[in-house]
Amino acid sequence: MDIRQLRYFVTVAEEANFTRAAARLHLSQPGLSAQVRQLERELGHPLLDRTGRSVTLTEVGEAVLPYARAALGAVEAVRQIADEFTGLLRGHVTLGLVSGAAAASQEFDLAAVLAGFHEDHPQVEIALTEDTSERMLTQLNRGELDIAVIGLADEEPPPGISAQLLVDEPLVAGVALDDPALTPPERTSIPLAELRDRSLISLPRGTGLRGVLDRACGQAAFQPRIAFEAAAPLFLAHLASRGLGVAVIPALPADAAAALGLRTLEITEPRLRGRVALAWRTDGPSSPAATALLDLLCASLTTPGEGGPGARTDAP
Repeated sequence: MDIRQLRYFVTVAEEANFTRAAARLHLSQPGLSAQVRQLERELGHPLLDRTGRSVTLTEVGEAVLPYARAALGAVEAVRQIADEFTGLLRGHVTLGLVSGAAAASQEFDLAAVLAGFHEDHPQVEIALTEDTSERMLTQLNRGELDIAVIGLADEEPPPGISAQLLVDEPLVAGVALDDPALTPPERTSIPLAELRDRSLISLPRGTGLRGVLDRACGQAAFQPRIAFEAAAPLFLAHLASRGLGVAVIPALPADAAAALGLRTLEITEPRLRGRVALAWRTDGPSSPAATALLDLLCASLTTPGEGGPGARTDAP
């Protein structure tokens, strides 16, 4: 039995798909499949059910999975102990990003931080993945992600998760220049209730911004009419400028909105805010490499005033 085969099996189990697992492992799909089948032959039992649309664990696979993970953890621990004696930091860190997070704050240059970390610790492999905030919170709790940049739908992160704010800004209604909401033309805000019967353009379900919108509408006793969904706020603004609906987006500078053919109105009663945060398990990442990257990411944030980027919230 090869430790690589255990890693391949665990990855397929996590992805529930050979193609995605092969991409994550930087292997060919046929090669990955062959290695997992070899492991199954050695154990004398099928570990994966390949008959459905997604790959699922057999009963034996369910029983084997925690031991395979434990074996991989033990191997990593051996490497870490040996590295402590040489001062070498290496390993694997998984970092999740919500769409648009890397460009969400001018004060926080994620690419520069990762480049600096890689230069200092070239033996550490960093895997980046993009997903919704909701799914990434689940992956953090399961240990499938070490760190994530997420949108917060609530004032505090969920139990078991700690967070440090990167962005905290008002949400606005982006409308085309001929939209009736701009009457009178000097208007600068719009109550949430006025969006009740409007076609809205928003980020998808599972994102922090969408969670803020859905919760506020629910408290106002109406269901938002979502006409279009997209993962990039800038594309939402383009759709609104074409008169396809009202985009609920983070605030834009007036000149940037004008260049898009858009006016923005602050949403009030209540005021809504979009918050992007660096998140991790409260009990800390599982590896020294992930801990070192988290420390660097936290230290790289600009210390703001109350409620601004860099504010830190810890959940028990």
